[in-house]
Amino acid sequence: MSYATCVAIFANHEAMRRVASSVVVVKRTRVLVSSVAVTAVLLTGAADPGRADPRDDKKRIDAEVARTASLLEGATERARVAAQRYAAANAALPAAREAVAEARGRVAAAKVRVTSTRRAADQAREAARAAVERYERSAQRVVEAQEQAGSFVSAQYKGSALASMNMLLAARDLTDAADRYGYFDRVMELQRESIRRLSATRRTAKDDQNTAETARRAAEQAERAAGDALAGARAAERAAASAAAEATRLATERKNALAVANSERAAVLARYRAAKAEESRIKAQLRAWEARNNSGGAGAPTIRPGARLLMPVQGWKSSDFGHRFDPYYKVWQLHAGVDIAAPGGTPIRAAAAGRVIRAGWNGGYGNYTCLSHGRYQGKSLTTCYAHQSRILVSAGQQVRAGQVIGRVGTTGASTGYHLHFEVRRDGTPVQPLTWLPACLC
Repeated sequence: MSYATCVAIFANHEAMRRVASSVVVVKRTRVLVSSVAVTAVLLTGAADPGRADPRDDKKRIDAEVARTASLLEGATERARVAAQRYAAANAALPAAREAVAEARGRVAAAKVRVTSTRRAADQAREAARAAVERYERSAQRVVEAQEQAGSFVSAQYKGSALASMNMLLAARDLTDAADRYGYFDRVMELQRESIRRLSATRRTAKDDQNTAETARRAAEQAERAAGDALAGARAAERAAASAAAEATRLATERKNALAVANSERAAVLARYRAAKAEESRIKAQLRAWEARNNSGGAGAPTIRPGARLLMPVQGWKSSDFGHRFDPYYKVWQLHAGVDIAAPGGTPIRAAAAGRVIRAGWNGGYGNYTCLSHGRYQGKSLTTCYAHQSRILVSAGQQVRAGQVIGRVGTTGASTGYHLHFEVRRDGTPVQPLTWLPACLC
């Protein structure tokens, strides 16, 4: 290494002093940067495989709203809408509250990470100061060693070696010569030691320079990590505030919807009573018709045991037969048929051959048709079709199995396009699914 190189090394430490305002031990910084990266992933949730899919939440909420709509089909429109709003808010609220708790946890974790990265940055700056001082001392030692080595070189050029040889030749005797030779040998050893010290000092200075440069880069990464952690903490705080606002909105929506539903209690209960009375009237009317037209079973076809009905419409079951409890108004209701959802206007076909008992408007049933099919095990068998958009038959008309008798609609107390299909024995509703194909096709 030339003297000019030593001077360049010394000059480099001035540049290092300017750029090494923050530095950290390389291993510590790598750990720190990795930790901050993990925190960033946690804050964004990008790598959380256990996180629920929002689409699943939407499906669950939609299903709950649909179930509520079906359950309150006979309620007032205002009560039904309020109950659907309540059901939607109630279904979404647990997830919203969980999001609030999760977001607040992320805020706490992010703040801890910010504190940790800032502490590490402070330690990095202190380590930087110490590293710069070590480098400055190393650079100074290089200069001093260079000067000492240079003085030996200069002495050689000025003839110091020749003077030493003359001093050896001028010895008086062997003892004096040995003494003079020992002195000469020590001088030469000092020269060699000076050169070795210069080389070692250069290596130390180079190592200190490399360490300082590596530490400077690591410090920059630590500062960026601290900045990312701070930005993540702020984002988490915004997410927490948004989640809390949504949870509050849902709670308010649920409260308001429940208030509306409660305000409709009297009207809804009156409708339920009217529907129950209507059900009794339908039963009585069907029995009376059978008594007039098939007295004692005369003239009524007999349906063989195990017979099945045709599927009245192509669609999918949206609501089943049976007693259902309305949790909003604490009332049990009989859903007298099975609901088969289908697009508006879909053909409705007679489930079996028979005669039209009634065809017209019937309150909550909307456009309602009933067919008499004869007797099964001593009891009359009737099928009824509600909520039609159009009725294509009239009372007294004879129809064949599979004949189109109407179109799917949403008339009366209906919340969407579907056929409400009933099977009645002596006017009393029974489970329709036992009469229909198992595949509902």
